[in-house]
Amino acid sequence: MTVAPDRSTLLEGSVALVTGASSGLGARFARTLAAAGAKVALVARRADRLAGLVEEIRAAGGTAMALPLDIADAAAIPGAVAAAEAELGLVDILVNNAGIADVRPLVEQDPAEIERMYAVNLRAPLLFAQAVGARLIAEGKPGRVVNISSMAAYHYDGRSPCVMYAATKAAVARMTETLAVEWARHRINVNAIAPGFFRSEMSAATLEGREERIAGKMPRGRIGEPHQMDSTLLYLVSPRSEVVTGTCIRVEDGQMPR
Repeated sequence: MTVAPDRSTLLEGSVALVTGASSGLGARFARTLAAAGAKVALVARRADRLAGLVEEIRAAGGTAMALPLDIADAAAIPGAVAAAEAELGLVDILVNNAGIADVRPLVEQDPAEIERMYAVNLRAPLLFAQAVGARLIAEGKPGRVVNISSMAAYHYDGRSPCVMYAATKAAVARMTETLAVEWARHRINVNAIAPGFFRSEMSAATLEGREERIAGKMPRGRIGEPHQMDSTLLYLVSPRSEVVTGTCIRVEDGQMPR
């Protein structure tokens, strides 16, 4: 389903950096932020897809730049934030969206795969937050950090084996809570979104040939669509959530048992 983001000036004057922006939820987040008036730096490995999204955002009247980067490369992260600031201005919105999953039993994963999941899902969000937060603190400016966790941090039935993924996403949720306390005095709000099962590049293989059956098992008979997270994202990065920090909003359409 393709739904254009609502256009507004809600975030005019802001600069956002979105990781994992070449497809799926990350691309949607980038479009949504740009439509709300933010200048957007797009981070992902696939330069061709980033270039296409930059062109799309600019054609719609927005401002965007591409930062091709493998976020598992820890040493490259500070430079990416510096490059975004040099072209667009001080980054005051960070969306740590990039993530990878390996849906296999833990005993079948080798150490290199486990290490990469840690590097992408947890270390990179920490380092991007560190780089963005240090610049905001030095300038005495407020900011917003939105980390993308997962309902796997809260619910795991074992049917799709993903122990390391669930562990990293739980760590992201706890990182959100603790960093919010550390940065409260600097007026940098740190929150998270925990999506349930949404249509994305990550879920495409699971849905292939089985979408109707999977949707039929959901309480509301549907798969989550990326645009259904627009309002949550915009709330967390806008002045409307000025006193909201250290929370993880579960966006899962009643899919998971409590």
